[in-house]
Amino acid sequence: MTLKATAQVIATTVAKADSAAWLSGFIPDLPTPFNHQDKIDTEAFGRLCERQIAAGASALVVGETAGENATLEPAERAELVRIAASVARKRVRIIAGAGSNATERAVTFTRAAEAAGADAIMSVVPYYNKPMPQGMAAHFRAVAAATALPIILHDVSARTVKGLADETLLELAHTPRFIGLRDGSGDVARLRRLRPRLPATFRMLTSDDTVSLAYMAAGGDGCISQVSNVAPDLCVAVARHLREGRLYQARELHQRLVPLATLLEREHPAALKFALALLGFMQPATRLPIVQLDGAAKAEIAQAMTDIADEYLAVAR
Repeated sequence: MTLKATAQVIATTVAKADSAAWLSGFIPDLPTPFNHQDKIDTEAFGRLCERQIAAGASALVVGETAGENATLEPAERAELVRIAASVARKRVRIIAGAGSNATERAVTFTRAAEAAGADAIMSVVPYYNKPMPQGMAAHFRAVAAATALPIILHDVSARTVKGLADETLLELAHTPRFIGLRDGSGDVARLRRLRPRLPATFRMLTSDDTVSLAYMAAGGDGCISQVSNVAPDLCVAVARHLREGRLYQARELHQRLVPLATLLEREHPAALKFALALLGFMQPATRLPIVQLDGAAKAEIAQAMTDIADEYLAVAR
């Protein structure tokens, strides 16, 4: 083999090994802004996307948990992907929530997201009907067969009742189409247990902002985040300090996030929408059965935001 051919093989190998390197750091799970007519506020959503890109996010999650996906019509799911893709212009990846507890519906949502311009799919563990492990594996393989896009699994047993078993995850992770896990367990011990058994390129991300620093310090790749919607610059700074070995600085900054992150999780996504409304980025409107916060909860959110340094909470212009 010539030197040039050898170099090409090495470059190709590195590119494949690094194909999911973008799936790291704090990645915002974007809320869906609604206007007074209960329609998607497309201008507000575009502003949210651009703000995150300007702050340095590597990807945007749309139409997922924070996006109130259970209340979105299929056309609205596709609209969110199209808006995000149009704003991003390939500067960042667009991850589309496309899960369902009915496999055929998950397949339909996945195909629609791909057609609308998504760069990756996030597919949640089937909820409510509590499938056996073999059924879960078959469900995700059917989704993978329906698209050419990479798939990020979403395991959040607090919402789905039944979680993704370790052995099922390991089985799926060794299929190249599955590139990562959004781990809603908040269990850093699970990461430590699984990491040595997973492919080196498989990405592990928590969805718990309060443990995100510990998770990444223990070998995790990032966090699919709520609080980064509110303070993206602060989250980017935490990830940068950690990546560059400045654990003390990362810890100090992360501690500023924890009180707000705790409150956001308590009444999600109503609390997140209220926080962004305080900054002028959107209306706090939600869809039933989610309702807006009461006065006491609003006061707690406002105080937690006041306690974060002003330079990390830019308001809408």
